[in-house]
Amino acid sequence: MNILKNQVSIMCIIFAAVIIYLASAGMAFAQSGHFVGDQVCTDIGTQVQCKGKVAGLGGTTFQINVAANGTAIIECENPGENVAPGQDTEVTALGGSGPLATPRNGQYRYTVSTNTPTVPNVPTCPNEKWTAHVVDVTFTTATITLLEDNVISDQVTVPVQ
Repeated sequence: MNILKNQVSIMCIIFAAVIIYLASAGMAFAQSGHFVGDQVCTDIGTQVQCKGKVAGLGGTTFQINVAANGTAIIECENPGENVAPGQDTEVTALGGSGPLATPRNGQYRYTVSTNTPTVPNVPTCPNEKWTAHVVDVTFTTATITLLEDNVISDQVTVPVQ
């Protein structure tokens, strides 16, 4: 009788392990969204605009975020509203689509733009009484991240045109 109970216990443990394994594998496959084809990012002055397509979306929601690196050209304005060149500085401009409902076909064409980056008044301007303004940015690369249910599914870095 003890041998039978031990065999049943072992079978239950094996069955539970298989169920846990299959359930976790199913969760991993649910988030299989990916970028399709070329993702294109364009410098539009103080912002970057990225366009492309994602497919394989399977979560409840998804989101596309962009982080673009570049050098900002700064102008400084003093309290008397006079403008002088500031110190150019490295920046990262950020933007995102916000959470979107996953489309029924699992595919989505996107256009996402970054916000204009901000820079501190010092050290880009002579002192804290001056105000720094970003007038242009020369962007180099952009990293586009696809999240499904707040988990990274795919990420690509592309040159900015």
